[in-house]
Amino acid sequence: MPRFFQNLIITCLFILSISLQAQVEEKNSSFPKNNDIEFKEKENINKAFYLFNNNKAKEAYTLAHKILKRKSDPRSKSNANLLLSHYFNSKQLIDSSLFYGKQVLKHSALIKNDSLKSNIRSAVYNLHAINYKTKGLLSESKKWHLKGIEIHQKYKNQKLYYKHLHGLALVYSDMGDYKNALNLFEQCLDYKEDPELIYGSYINIGNIYSTLKNYDTSNVYYEKALELSKNNANYYAIAVLKINLATNYQEQKMFNKAISLYNEVIQLAKDKEYLQLSLIAHLEIGNIYMALKKYEDAKLIFSTSLYKAIKLGYLKEQKIIYQNLKNIFVAQNNYKLAYQFLNKYFTIKDSINKLQRDKEINELEIKYKTLQKEKEIKLLQIENYNKKLELKNQTEVIKNLELKQEIEKKENENKILSFQRASEKKRNEIALLKKDQEIKEARIVKEKSIKNIILYSFLILLVPIIALLFIYYQKLQAQSELNKKQEEVSKQKISALIKSHELKVIKAYIKGQDKERKRIAQELHDSIGGNLAAIKLKFNNIISNDHTDHLKTINEQIDDTYEQVRSLSHNLMAKKFNESNFGNVLEEYIKNIWGSNSSIIIYPRKKIDLLDEDIQIEVFKIIQELTTNTIKHAKATFIELQLNLVDNALNILFEDNGIGFNPKQNKPGIGYMNIKNRLKKFQGSFHIDSRINRGTIINIEIPIVTINKHEA
Repeated sequence: MPRFFQNLIITCLFILSISLQAQVEEKNSSFPKNNDIEFKEKENINKAFYLFNNNKAKEAYTLAHKILKRKSDPRSKSNANLLLSHYFNSKQLIDSSLFYGKQVLKHSALIKNDSLKSNIRSAVYNLHAINYKTKGLLSESKKWHLKGIEIHQKYKNQKLYYKHLHGLALVYSDMGDYKNALNLFEQCLDYKEDPELIYGSYINIGNIYSTLKNYDTSNVYYEKALELSKNNANYYAIAVLKINLATNYQEQKMFNKAISLYNEVIQLAKDKEYLQLSLIAHLEIGNIYMALKKYEDAKLIFSTSLYKAIKLGYLKEQKIIYQNLKNIFVAQNNYKLAYQFLNKYFTIKDSINKLQRDKEINELEIKYKTLQKEKEIKLLQIENYNKKLELKNQTEVIKNLELKQEIEKKENENKILSFQRASEKKRNEIALLKKDQEIKEARIVKEKSIKNIILYSFLILLVPIIALLFIYYQKLQAQSELNKKQEEVSKQKISALIKSHELKVIKAYIKGQDKERKRIAQELHDSIGGNLAAIKLKFNNIISNDHTDHLKTINEQIDDTYEQVRSLSHNLMAKKFNESNFGNVLEEYIKNIWGSNSSIIIYPRKKIDLLDEDIQIEVFKIIQELTTNTIKHAKATFIELQLNLVDNALNILFEDNGIGFNPKQNKPGIGYMNIKNRLKKFQGSFHIDSRINRGTIINIEIPIVTINKHEA
């Protein structure tokens, strides 16, 4: 209910109008002084526009038709048709307005002045857009506004450009494309030379945000418009904007603020005699009382408002009041009075429909008269042409006049006969109309009884339908919950598969390490073991036989064994350490396992790359152990690794976002024991900081004695 009144008021309050002053004429242009006809035409056009702008539309209409009857230049014809198009638009006769608009486009094509032609066409484009919008053809309305914008982008007419821009924004708003509408209204605010345009943009932006239920933003724009209206002393606009603000508070259930604003409107409407606004404010207060279940207060408001609505002849408001009173009595279980007000509601509704039908009949009659007058114009044009011929040949004119007199006599006789026949026809038509009226009244009585039967049948069927809809809604909820659970199970399965794959990768990596260790053990057994056995045998021979040759041989075998041990120690380090820098190898290892779900920082990289090989190998194995433990136990989705070399100490910070654990309650596993054993070699420290559901942070520090591995 509140939104209905708001839209109604705004539509009535702000419709951007194309100025009907002689803007389509060139102000600085002047007709030649020796051409009296053209000068007189200009005066007539200006006079017609002046009459229309000063509430003398009928006189302007008559003068425009007189201009069209004469042989005028294209500019005068264009302006006369433009005025007629505006006239029929003001009467809501859309088809007639469109007809004369098309005539403007036809005659304006012959105007040589491009600037004048563009202004006239722009006015017609705007009228076409308004007419099609009124008919509900929003796409067609949008097309004509876009044409207007295009023409003024070419001729740089800012005022008409922004008027079309505003009209296009209104069309987007009616189409529900609020994003484009808001964008265009915001652009209109940049044009400071037209206060009416800015004012209307504020109101329409407020309306859109109110429709989107963004009431705070809506109120900001209404307040801006309210400030402008106060500065201009536009009291009607002030009342309307206060109703809009109150409506927003009403939608937000802030009833006290809404009632306070409605009372301000009532007081202002009383001072300025804004009867309809006062009635609307009273009805909205009644709606609030109904929402608060203060039925007696609401009943008093609606009863008082009903008297005013009947007195002022506001049928729509009467219909709304009857409906509200019916709802109140239904809530109070007084079905008898509720039924009475329902009957009154249908009576008013039928009256409105009847008036609308009468209005349509009047519109058709006006259209018919318009066509008749157009035929008269054509006949007058033919007569003017005949008069020119008569001036050329007076003798023929005299003969024609004599013949015409004879014809007129016969025509008068025929007219008398036709009038007699017409009167008889009218009597018959009146009799038929009376019979039709009696039949229609009988139909109305029958339709009312059918409506009552349909209403009761609808109420009977409504209850089981609501029950079925409720059951269906419960089924949909159950199905939705089941789908959510299935999605969770699927996600858990996918996560388990990913973890399983990661473990397989690590196992394969460890298997490769074991294979390498076996190879090294075999080398130790076959090469170094054999040499050591030979050395032992030689020593036994020395003990039994003292020969210096044996000592030389033993010395050579010891040297050979040393070289083999040195070679094997180099082979123990990962091959990648020989081929690449330590930092690159470590980054490749982490990225292969975690991919983009990891972050690694090594600073300073060059110094860390130059660390002793033994330290690099142990650090690499410690990080391997930490990574394996994280994948097995932490259920993490992201890890961060930092290596910092500061003050001859290497700091390793390993952090994950896994499930965490309590270090005091959990016993250290084999992996952490291995890490501690490796750190003992370098007198390193190992610290764990972990909390449940907050991840784990492991901090390792290793003192560095030898930095450059090439110094050893």
